[in-house]
Amino acid sequence: MRKTYSLNVEGKNRDRLLEASKHDIRKYVKRERGRALPAGVDYWDFDCKFGNSEVSAEVVHFATLMGLIDTLAKEGGDQFYVEVVTKHGLRTARPRDAEGAEDNEADAE
Repeated sequence: MRKTYSLNVEGKNRDRLLEASKHDIRKYVKRERGRALPAGVDYWDFDCKFGNSEVSAEVVHFATLMGLIDTLAKEGGDQFYVEVVTKHGLRTARPRDAEGAEDNEADAE
């Protein structure tokens, strides 16, 4: 999903446009997460970009996206660009550290 959202449209409430844009992003993510996973993939991950325009967009983490949109709206921005692209996610095992192994042994006794 690559889209520029305008927050100043004549005849429409700015707050409603802001909430509609966030709803549109959440709806896209929910739809993508519901798709069947290919073999060897554990979950759907997302690459995100955010900025005032497509040219100035920077890579951001998906969890910070809604906060960035709210911040831009509070600062009075007229529009923003969002890019959310689905990618394959693979879970990896956490490495066991020495302290964690010792704590588990102490708890077992």
